[in-house]
Amino acid sequence: MSQQQIKIVLVDYNNPQQGSDLVLLLDSYARDPMGGGEALGQFVKDNLVKELSKRDFGLSLLAYVDNQPAGLLNAFEGFSTFACKPLLNIHDIVVVEQFRGFQLSQLLLQELEKIARAKGCCKITLEVLEGNTIAQRAYQKAGFAGYELDPQMGKAMFWQKKLI
Repeated sequence: MSQQQIKIVLVDYNNPQQGSDLVLLLDSYARDPMGGGEALGQFVKDNLVKELSKRDFGLSLLAYVDNQPAGLLNAFEGFSTFACKPLLNIHDIVVVEQFRGFQLSQLLLQELEKIARAKGCCKITLEVLEGNTIAQRAYQKAGFAGYELDPQMGKAMFWQKKLI
């Protein structure tokens, strides 16, 4: 078996090919049970890259294997009031099924960590479903862990209130 060429790139939202690859990969994640099991809506497909390009607090990384889009990471800058420093929150991380086992999630996370350190971030955060044990293992391997401020108060939980 030949060596695969793997490349991680910071997305230029004005690059039509990278934008198309981003939407393709995010749609593949949305269709997966861990992403909700439904394709992205047409509005999202048509407007996502344009809307991302308007926001200077977000970034996307693409992983290519032999020039094929294989992985995606979307992250957004937040701010830790306790540390008085920025943070990066991973909103999406995707590895296409046929490219799993190539350590793409680790490469994407390593690249994001380099960016976070260069920005002076105090931490990187993410959410993961309880049942997604494969992703949990990948995150643990990269140094992520659940957190609690006071053991008597228990672990932090991620909640949402949908507005649309």
